[in-house]
Amino acid sequence: MTPAAAKKYLADHKLKYILAQFVDIHGAAKAKAVPARHLDMVLNDGAGFAGFAVWGLGMGPHGPDYMARGDATTLSAIPWMPGYARMACDGYVHGKPYEYCSRVVLKRQLAALKKRGLTMYTGIEPEFMLLARKADGGLAPADDTDTLEKPCYDYKGLARSAAFLEKLTESLVDVGIDVYQIDHEDANGQFEVNFTYADALKTADNFVFFKMAASEIARSMGLIATLMPKPFSNRTGTGAHFHISMGDAKSKNIFYDAKDKNGLALSKTAYHFLAGVLAHARALTAIVAPSINSYKRLVVGRALSGATWAPAYITYGDNNRTACIRIPGGRLELRLPDGSCNPYLATAAILAAGMDGIDRKLDPGKPVSDNLYEWSPEKLKKSGIQLLPQNLAEALDAFEADKVLRGALGEALSAEFLSLKRMEWIEYSRHVSDWETSRYLEFF
Repeated sequence: MTPAAAKKYLADHKLKYILAQFVDIHGAAKAKAVPARHLDMVLNDGAGFAGFAVWGLGMGPHGPDYMARGDATTLSAIPWMPGYARMACDGYVHGKPYEYCSRVVLKRQLAALKKRGLTMYTGIEPEFMLLARKADGGLAPADDTDTLEKPCYDYKGLARSAAFLEKLTESLVDVGIDVYQIDHEDANGQFEVNFTYADALKTADNFVFFKMAASEIARSMGLIATLMPKPFSNRTGTGAHFHISMGDAKSKNIFYDAKDKNGLALSKTAYHFLAGVLAHARALTAIVAPSINSYKRLVVGRALSGATWAPAYITYGDNNRTACIRIPGGRLELRLPDGSCNPYLATAAILAAGMDGIDRKLDPGKPVSDNLYEWSPEKLKKSGIQLLPQNLAEALDAFEADKVLRGALGEALSAEFLSLKRMEWIEYSRHVSDWETSRYLEFF
């Protein structure tokens, strides 16, 4: 969209304000409202922010302004905020793309990929829980009749939350995000809204917009939409699976090969990419599952419905949802990420891991089709299948030791990420929980 087309779009849709929007290092949306008549300012100099006020921008209170410079191709109305538009922005400091801006980081990786004549395509499956605050302050599914032990795909669970789901999906469709299916997931109060894949940058932008929409539409209805990975200890966790493929200059899917001897319709290039992701999986976990709570999901065990659906094992299989990577055919489904990830950093890290596999022609070995939840530790070890990190500190150690991923994100941003996440782990470790009080107060 050219600046002239953007001005026409604002006028035609009677949009009075533009949210100049970017994300912090955690992937949380940040914005300033700019009157539409100052569109040129957003597109050229950018909207100014005090960088020290935002997590992960590597600035002190004496630092320069962080300028959020708009990408006109992302301009769209905000259906739940009449009169407002949203424009995704890149961070600039002193007139140059800023190394701490996660969208800039992803664009740098994609530009390097484009020099190879390739385009990365992704589709993210955002799961979330729709909750309500109870009279005692606790949380429960918004629909108090959503109590089945195995509620996945339940008609009643879907029907009784239809008002919220319709408003959410119609808001996405109105701005060109093609929603193609909605379902009740495996936990009570858990849903998934799937939208069509796109080039990796657009998908990351769409994922941020989805989170903005879900949270605010739910709030307007007195509810809470959360992408927290594990709100309830005895229910299935919430993921954000990444579907990944590559296109060449002719838009041909170079991950697809109908003659694949494993029957997965994957090309040699796809297998190398897959092997790279598996080789870096432990370090990658820190970026794609970056919260303390993420590791309450990535465990082996049972949920109320009978399975956690979490990919604790570093391997791949055809339709094997107990593996880290599932192969639907001609593409990869990385089941590791969750909704607490920054989609720009997650995509950049996945791309770097996969391309390292391509460059080194790594081999992922044979696919595994068994239920890995049922394998003993001895059998896993004998098969060479490792576990993913089981807490954030373990994942951060792996990321710190991984030169490929740190290089892809940039040493400055990587150091900032590690510093903030180490602080988060220390705060968590020092927190005295209700579980500890209940267990130990009168035990000794």
